[in-house]
Amino acid sequence: MMRLDFSVEEAYFTVLSVLIALSIVGTWIGSYLASKPNLSEMRTNRINLVNSRVRASWGLIIIFAVAVYLGQVALLILFAFISFFTLREFIALTPTRRRDHLILVIAFYVAIPVQYLLLGLKQIGPFTLFIPVYLFLALPVCMALTRDTERFLERVAKVQWGIMICIFCVSHAPAITTIPLTRFNSNGLMLMLYFLLVLYFTDLFQIMASAMWGGKPTYASPFKTKKGVVYGSLGALAMGWALFWMTPFTALQALLMSLVIIVSGSFGATVMAAVKRSLGTKRQDTSLLITRGALDRMEMLFFAAPVFYHTTLVFFT
Repeated sequence: MMRLDFSVEEAYFTVLSVLIALSIVGTWIGSYLASKPNLSEMRTNRINLVNSRVRASWGLIIIFAVAVYLGQVALLILFAFISFFTLREFIALTPTRRRDHLILVIAFYVAIPVQYLLLGLKQIGPFTLFIPVYLFLALPVCMALTRDTERFLERVAKVQWGIMICIFCVSHAPAITTIPLTRFNSNGLMLMLYFLLVLYFTDLFQIMASAMWGGKPTYASPFKTKKGVVYGSLGALAMGWALFWMTPFTALQALLMSLVIIVSGSFGATVMAAVKRSLGTKRQDTSLLITRGALDRMEMLFFAAPVFYHTTLVFFT
């Protein structure tokens, strides 16, 4: 039995049912507010932005349902596709040359399957070292063999950075399910869901608080204000504390681990904003930012997943 007298199966069903109910209610309220006539442009944009975050909750439901009912293999395949689409979007934003084709083939058709295969086989050592050591050394070798040295370092570094965030960092989210946990009868699947929920509520609450209280926009997003980030983060901390029963943490430890998720996720969003600005793609165009791509939807997870995974591994196993 887990805490609060839940069996593991009851916990799965309860969390999934609550998520579905909240998503249905949130989607209905958002649609109702968006359909009201004579809304100002600013209010319409805010409602649409919040609705985009509410719709993201269905992605959480899909991930959780796949993990519970289809198993670890299906979960890894799902995240492998997430890595594929985020990497494809990153490469699309990055200028490449014809002779970069070889390292792009390695990135998409070697790095992704090998990284997730190592995770599926629970080879945690190779899983942790494959990309940042072996692949990072192999890519410049392959590039050098083409004898195209124009902007060599820049071209290699861009592909390496894309592989690092889109494959290595993303793969640490399903890796949470492999952590051997025994405290309070917890398990890796519930811990992964806990991580994703805190990350989701951080983004949602920061957007909602920014819309409600306004303030000076942050560097990461014109739709998040400094005041909204503070208030939204406090709300996410409260949610992380309230959901401590899903984890191997005590209530105080859950509060601290939620803080780890919020801070690392916010740093990830800030860094990705800098990357997109450096590529000339971060415009102040409202429609572009509301219709978020794969990179925008995953930007907080890029940093938060490996930090949370390794922090849990070090202190709770």
